Amino acid sequence: MPYVGELSALLTAFLWSGTSFAFSSAAVKIGSLQLNINRMLLASVLLYATILIGGFGFTLSSSQVINLIISGIIGLVIGDSLLFKAFQSIGARVSMLLMASSPAMSSVLAYFFLGESLSIFGFIGIAVTIFGIGLVVLDRSEIPDARFKISKIGVIYGLLGALGQGAGLIFAKFAFEEGEVDKMVATFIRIISSVLILLIAALLAKRYKNPVKLYKEYPRALGATIIGTILGPYLGITFSLVAIAHTKVGIAATLMSTMPIIMLPYVRYVYKERLSWRAIAGAFIAVAGVTILFIR
Repeated sequence: MPYVGELSALLTAFLWSGTSFAFSSAAVKIGSLQLNINRMLLASVLLYATILIGGFGFTLSSSQVINLIISGIIGLVIGDSLLFKAFQSIGARVSMLLMASSPAMSSVLAYFFLGESLSIFGFIGIAVTIFGIGLVVLDRSEIPDARFKISKIGVIYGLLGALGQGAGLIFAKFAFEEGEVDKMVATFIRIISSVLILLIAALLAKRYKNPVKLYKEYPRALGATIIGTILGPYLGITFSLVAIAHTKVGIAATLMSTMPIIMLPYVRYVYKERLSWRAIAGAFIAVAGVTILFIR
């Protein structure tokens, strides 16, 4: 099938856009910590079943496992927890726009810790991305019917979440550079180790609530958690791997980074929110910056 990689990357962007709205809705109801644990538990079951059915191998060295565990702790436990806090505070659209800074952060970290080069186009791409994000988050005009308002703490949560995901990728790269690792297995190790650590810590701190009782109180949050998990950590990851396998990484990454643009009509026509010209222009500029970064 022609363009299977490109179509898979674009589908991934739509899936991740959908999961951000679902998780944003659930986070408001049950909290970011509860949501992060529950969605990783469900994703672990789905991924493990897929690995068993697909016959994927678990042949990894101890250092690869350690790097993947560290990657999961930084990216999923810390990074995603902060992202969900941003969902609660400033909503899915602005949060995912802030996540567009993650590739730029990853590139800078890779420059210092992996010795990867960063050309003049890379620096231009980073600057353009930051400008696009800044155009949105520094907008002082208030839209009366907006479901969420931009706040300093929400922006901080979003940026730290992006930094966490970018740093997590560095340790995953360490594991991949050591030897061949099946991407589905790597994802499972990152998620299962992260959820075990997070669940134990939450239980010891008495911050994890009985999910049965909680979802009985908020049944819509259960549906949002299930839908978000299937769309993002499961289908989204699967199609992102298909995309990377069938097209250039730069092309796949650029198409997958179009989420801030894809989310604009959803917010406008489903949530009936009016968007300022800054919100629209900022999303397009940020994605353009990511594009420049990956075609350097």
